[in-house]
Amino acid sequence: MLEFFHRSYYDCFDESEASRLAGRPYGLAIAAGSDGSNAARQLERICRGWRLRAVTDTIVHRNGEPQTASAILRAKTCSEDARERCAELGGLV
Repeated sequence: MLEFFHRSYYDCFDESEASRLAGRPYGLAIAAGSDGSNAARQLERICRGWRLRAVTDTIVHRNGEPQTASAILRAKTCSEDARERCAELGGLV
């Protein structure tokens, strides 16, 4: 994710160096094993720096899986509740 922000940053400015993103809405949905709060905090910080406008609180879906190599590599599932929350977020953005 951070690589995307690094590669995209300078392309988000016009010739007068004004940001094309300032004030645009964004929403974050994070899938995490047990926490996800650090990922949320860092992404929110980047979005503030880009002067984006949050449309709602960040959604953090915790699957409760242990942080082992096999659990991390295993295919993940998403609850119906999390899917509905993400669909609502997509409608807001």
